[in-house]
Amino acid sequence: MLQVQNFSKRYGRIAALTDVSCSVREGEVLGLIGPNGSGKTTLFECMGGVLPLDAGSLTRDGRPLSVRERTSTLFYLPDAITPWPAQPVRWAIDFTLGFFGGRAHLRDEVVERFELPPLLDVAIGNLSKGQRKRALLAIGLLMPQPLLLADEPFDGLDLRQSREVARTLRSYASAGRTMFLSIHQIRDAGRVCDRFVLLSGGRARGEGTIRELAAMAAARGTSAGDDLEEVFLALT
Repeated sequence: MLQVQNFSKRYGRIAALTDVSCSVREGEVLGLIGPNGSGKTTLFECMGGVLPLDAGSLTRDGRPLSVRERTSTLFYLPDAITPWPAQPVRWAIDFTLGFFGGRAHLRDEVVERFELPPLLDVAIGNLSKGQRKRALLAIGLLMPQPLLLADEPFDGLDLRQSREVARTLRSYASAGRTMFLSIHQIRDAGRVCDRFVLLSGGRARGEGTIRELAAMAAARGTSAGDDLEEVFLALT
């Protein structure tokens, strides 16, 4: 679907991203895995057009995307935002559906899947972190763009909620929705993602399925098996 080609971004003397490349395949859940400060959010902000790149390009079939094509292709859902804090969840969902021309036929289904009916008349600013995360993920899934970029979709969720959200995301991916998720907790990533991009120190250290990444680790003399945590440690 998309190719990240040699993304580089600096903040003064600090290199947030250095020559990062990866690909997003249609219909997959791709996980961006890395510790805090590894460059995950910077990569997503550059993909979403929030930050300008110092070098690199976002391409499809080898051709850079225009601003209009980027807007129609991907929807970027940042972490730790509280949009329209005085407005109820119901208003936010209906407003974004109308503004972006979203998937209105899925509205009630998505609201139920994310357990939002009791929260529909609660102001967004009064939601807990986990409640707000579920509401924003619902909005993200209702948007019309084929690719959803979600930064830390499990942050603020307890174990049960994380599992339910993972199941929900997987079900929509199975129905053809493409997702690129930035995930700090490797256990959450292993539960929902088809492939992974490992990011450390602003550099991509590997890309592929668990088995493909394990083979990379084995080629370097580390037997990590199919344990994603061990594979990540071996490659980073």
